[in-house]
Amino acid sequence: MLNSQKIGNELYQKLGKLFYAIAMADNDIRPIEVKRLKETVKEKWLDVDEIEDEFGTDAAYQIEIVFDWLQEEEEDGQLYFDEFKEFAEEHKNMINPKISTLIWKTGEAIAASFAGKNKSELIILAKLKLFLKSLE
Repeated sequence: MLNSQKIGNELYQKLGKLFYAIAMADNDIRPIEVKRLKETVKEKWLDVDEIEDEFGTDAAYQIEIVFDWLQEEEEDGQLYFDEFKEFAEEHKNMINPKISTLIWKTGEAIAASFAGKNKSELIILAKLKLFLKSLE
């Protein structure tokens, strides 16, 4: 696997962690949040690039795979939010304006999917917005 593909796969894995952190902000992941994530991956993320995982599948599915795996673990989301930030700071070139907008829209869609955004989700979205702005 080429280094750029490896980093691309890692980006999608970190995005799965980020979106888990957003869904877990209120300490409860609801089925509608999972559904919204999967819809967004299929509708928006599959067309982003041509990166594939080691099985020849679109790497964007790594978002769903990691998100699903983390649901089994039921860990605190802040750790994963921080992991995403660290990766994004090291690989700023991967977070272009198109990707940044897509990250933001996906995070918002997850947070708004169940009875609107609550205080915990608003806080993590504000942190995400500030962080994405800092990468510009």
